[in-house]
Amino acid sequence: MNATSPEAVPGRIVLLTTSHRVAPGLLSWPAWQALRAADTVLCADGAHPQLPYLREAGIAVTEASPTARELVDACAGGRTAVVVATGEGEPALTDGLARLAGSGRVRMPELELLPASYDLPGARLLDLVQVMDRIRLECPWSSRQTHEGLAKYGIEEAYELVEAIEAGDREELREELGDVLLQVVFHSRIAEEDPDAPFSVDDVAGGIVAKLIHRHPHVFGEETAETPEDVKEHWLRTKAEEKRRSSVTEGVPLGQPGLALTAKLASRVRTAGLDVPLPEGDGIGYELLALAVRAEADGVDPEAALRAAARVYRDAIKRTEGQGTGGAGD
Repeated sequence: MNATSPEAVPGRIVLLTTSHRVAPGLLSWPAWQALRAADTVLCADGAHPQLPYLREAGIAVTEASPTARELVDACAGGRTAVVVATGEGEPALTDGLARLAGSGRVRMPELELLPASYDLPGARLLDLVQVMDRIRLECPWSSRQTHEGLAKYGIEEAYELVEAIEAGDREELREELGDVLLQVVFHSRIAEEDPDAPFSVDDVAGGIVAKLIHRHPHVFGEETAETPEDVKEHWLRTKAEEKRRSSVTEGVPLGQPGLALTAKLASRVRTAGLDVPLPEGDGIGYELLALAVRAEADGVDPEAALRAAARVYRDAIKRTEGQGTGGAGD
């Protein structure tokens, strides 16, 4: 056999990878071309979700798990073998091919990694929904939770998120955003079980998508907005049309912290152009009310401002404690 004989042509190995977050059968055009042109299509997992769709499309798939050497030999003569990778990505096979290539003693086929489907942005949210579903079904604690029982955690996680933002800790911010997202998915999973008015995380997402589109006519419609003030005007107008509220105070949660509550009410009053005198009274409450309204008018979040001052106060306390000469136990 000489170097130009057909048997000397090394052939081609294509490792076809797919994402479980994309519906089976939705493959890229290069993937379908490779599958149809292949001399052999192999898959080690007979239960691979792609196999029924490949066979329906007329692709003959052999359930097999060849060694690297066997696969190289199968490509002799210029043949093409496509390996439909399992979820683990075929590490044993790829390691074996790397060893053969590194030995220098084997004429290797052309090796190609071909992603047949890709994760879109947000694809890992599908994993979160699946994990939450399993936890709800199998975890003794999670399976017994209710909206009411989880309410306090939603408040705690929101505060921890704000703290991470104010601290400027990027790693903590990422983690706290995940904890807040968990609350949304957890409550949505519980809501699926309601006998009278069930809804799912898809309903939650669909609702906020529709709201965002409707309240951004300058992005998805014919309106124009050149400044943040224009955007806010669009938002408030469409929100008023949706809610049809009889009072600007409707929708303001009274359970939020006092400074934040006051600032929100003051914002509603200012935006609506109402002239509402501050109530007069004795005591620190009315003084704080006036300060919060003044802060909101100046564009300052009174709650955040007080937290910032409290952190400075905390640091001063620690410095004072560090100046002591000893504790009661010394």
